Amino acid sequence: MTELIDTAPDVHVDPAEYRRLLGYPRDHAICERAQELADSAREWYRQHGHAWIYARQADRLEVEEGRISIDSIEFTSQRLAGILRQAEAHSAFLVAVSAGPEAEEQARKLWLEEKPDEYFFMETFGSAVVEHLITAAGARLCAWADGETMAVLPHYSPGYSLWDVAEQSQLLRLIESRTALPGGLETLDSGALLPKKSQLAVFGLTRHIDRVRRLSDLVPCQSCPLANCQFRRAPYLRAPIGANYSVSTRALARWAAERLSLETRSDGATAARFRYDGTTCNNMGRALAFQYDVILGPPQDGYQIREQSCAPVSGDTGHTAMCQYQANAGPLMAAIESEKPLLGQPLASVLAWRRDSSPAGCYCDAASRAHKWGLVLETIHYALHRQRENEQER
Repeated sequence: MTELIDTAPDVHVDPAEYRRLLGYPRDHAICERAQELADSAREWYRQHGHAWIYARQADRLEVEEGRISIDSIEFTSQRLAGILRQAEAHSAFLVAVSAGPEAEEQARKLWLEEKPDEYFFMETFGSAVVEHLITAAGARLCAWADGETMAVLPHYSPGYSLWDVAEQSQLLRLIESRTALPGGLETLDSGALLPKKSQLAVFGLTRHIDRVRRLSDLVPCQSCPLANCQFRRAPYLRAPIGANYSVSTRALARWAAERLSLETRSDGATAARFRYDGTTCNNMGRALAFQYDVILGPPQDGYQIREQSCAPVSGDTGHTAMCQYQANAGPLMAAIESEKPLLGQPLASVLAWRRDSSPAGCYCDAASRAHKWGLVLETIHYALHRQRENEQER
């Protein structure tokens, strides 16, 4: 397979994945009204949405340090270069998926009609469709690779940790350099995609299947939510024994792989950096991005949280569209800067931290900021424990 075009892919989003994106805890029973809104968004998209998938195999792949050359176009990503180098990848698939413009246009219409609940469920379902499409694309590539005695690596996208979202435009140009995409897709100056319910990705390809099996962080199955896949090489990642996370381990595994970077320092401390991408709750859902930095003590001290900071990603302007920022920017930004939950405590304290669930994408109220800090610290906790387990297995 050198090219895949699907203009009518299955968009049956897993209800559990949809609920997760809505921000519900695993065992929480959603109320009748919420279920009605969720079903309504799903049905509307079934009737009106136009999703598509496009993938093609690159002709040439070269990897050197933090630089990747795909068909003579250079990209800079230490994380992606590391994945490709570890697996001794010889090629890659370039993938574009989109839920189409319909869901976000409908969400905008609902917002203007002052229907915030309907807006939120429609907006979230559009995001769920994109996640489903990228997973489905990966599964189809895995099926082909399995028959060719090769393995497909976890996908990586501009905007993920250690890959500047600004390189999205050149990746899009590379993807569509051979064939017109099944649907319209363009990049803004910020690197964001339009329609925004879309995603570009690179899937590495390797002939060294045994090497992939030995290195658990190179097995895409561990973070792939596709149920009953006949090509699964590994089970979903399990949480450390006794860990009681507020979200599914599948979500934590994906965030750890795509949004988190960890660095062990010479003194045994760990520096963690997490990127959060969300949208404002007003102004038609402007995209925003915040960076979380956490310094942890050594493992023998329980990864004590020594330093914490949260601030907009350099160059981000979306946060200025938040309603509280526009009303009174100073106090809001001061609160974001000063809030350091669990500072001085062991990292595992996050598992006992009781906080309100507030899935709003913005930072306007304290509950939504605490909710995000909880997800960040849980992801770090999960990643560190998986890292130690992997080291012990080797």
